[in-house]
Amino acid sequence: MATQSAQKGASDPPPRPEQPGKPARYISKYREFVKHEAVKNKSQWKTMGPAKVAVPSPNDFLQKHSKEPKLAPKKKEEDGKKLLPLSVPQRTYRPVIRIKKNFIIKNAVAVIRGVPKKPRPFCVDTRQGDKYPLEPSGLVPKYIKKKNYGVTPKYVTRRNEEIKREEEEYEASVLEQLKKKAMKTLSDEERTNILKALKKNWEEINHAYQGLPVLTDTRYKKIHKEELELKLKQLEHDIAAIEKHKNIYIADV
Repeated sequence: MATQSAQKGASDPPPRPEQPGKPARYISKYREFVKHEAVKNKSQWKTMGPAKVAVPSPNDFLQKHSKEPKLAPKKKEEDGKKLLPLSVPQRTYRPVIRIKKNFIIKNAVAVIRGVPKKPRPFCVDTRQGDKYPLEPSGLVPKYIKKKNYGVTPKYVTRRNEEIKREEEEYEASVLEQLKKKAMKTLSDEERTNILKALKKNWEEINHAYQGLPVLTDTRYKKIHKEELELKLKQLEHDIAAIEKHKNIYIADV
């Protein structure tokens, strides 16, 4: 017995430790105040409409022509005057008298009294008798018989007059410029004075040219010699031209 109890005690699980109890649920101290505010702000039928709606009576059904506008009743008397019935015409009424016309006779009289139409000319150009109007064909001298045929149009004459006037103005301006730039004759005294000055200048340059060294071994000496030679040639050409021509004209540029 002791051994059996010892075996049972060895096989039993160990006892569980006691767990602490759950804490009490949190309840706000403003709970009652919030409930009161929620009930206070609510109103009946705010979103879903009224609970009960009056059902229309079956006697008030939609009848035919019930929604059409109704005219006011006709007045039998206005301002104490009785209106006459529509069947009786007024004294000032003048009926329109319609005369029946015989259009057949009218058309026949118009044809008899009318001027006969001239036959329209045609042109036949094939053996089968194909024809077309003669006037637009080009065979009738239509345009050369016009009143204004061969007459210069007004805009052309106006343009020619404008061109002629512009040419005259241009020629007048050219003549005026030529008069301003007209050449004058050089007098004999001026001619002799110019010749003396040119010859004197030639003598001075020739004297400087004769004084150049014989050996031109530097670039400067070569350039200076060439410049003097060009000046001498130009002066000789001018002197020869003035001596050759007695009458010399100078243009005012």
